[in-house]
Amino acid sequence: MPHAQETAVYTHGHHESVLRSHTWRTAANSAAYLLGSLKPHMKILDIGCGPGTITADLAALVPDGHVTGVDRAPEILEQARATAAGRGLANTDFAVADVHSLPYPDDTFCVVHAHQVLQHVGDPVQALREMLRVTRPGGFVAARDSDYAAMTWYPASPGMDDWLELYRRVARANGGEPDAGRRLKAWAQAAGCTDITATSATWTFGTAEERAWWSGLWAERTVASAYAERATEAGHASAEQLRAVSQAWREWGRREDGWFAVLHGEILCRKAV
Repeated sequence: MPHAQETAVYTHGHHESVLRSHTWRTAANSAAYLLGSLKPHMKILDIGCGPGTITADLAALVPDGHVTGVDRAPEILEQARATAAGRGLANTDFAVADVHSLPYPDDTFCVVHAHQVLQHVGDPVQALREMLRVTRPGGFVAARDSDYAAMTWYPASPGMDDWLELYRRVARANGGEPDAGRRLKAWAQAAGCTDITATSATWTFGTAEERAWWSGLWAERTVASAYAERATEAGHASAEQLRAVSQAWREWGRREDGWFAVLHGEILCRKAV
């Protein structure tokens, strides 16, 4: 049997169209549910840190503390280090790590945070067990994940329907769970978390600028990223079908009445003292 961490493949990869989305993320637009619990002295672990924009924001919010960003992809950590350095943050460090088996002792961090990570891992319950293990008593496990089946848009588009069905199929074939948002609370309970605050929040793309940005990155991702390669190589879609989906995204992006909402589930779990 393969180890849990070997059973999932990161569906998106690190194509420029993916990083354009990741670098847009901030603590304010992606971790607001956590910010009220932060104190200046806290030691934070940011799992799946990617290019480090959220990591850097968290570091700025704990000036007397420290933030460690980890990711399974070594190549993205150089960008994360550059993000922190460019903002003059001396209270950060970065390392390669797998959330299923974190290389830290028990009770190390005040906060262990993961944004859009658990939907991509082979065993999200084991990941949360590890997050809880390295959290200090009285500290917090924080996770936020989108829920693809709950995404909604206007106007209706058969091509966009095809996109959603295809993405969910590819993500599951890669070992992930694209509808993770609704499952976070249940996963946390299964991992042994007891004091759980479960909330939700949305990203909304409705202005002309927002539509152009969101539709453009998905139109490119559909035909040019690791997701596109995995969709075609595994026989989920032909290149022609992917081009049709990409075109549907661009047509939606040009609609003046276009609107898109991304629902996220969130959990903030306090570790028992």
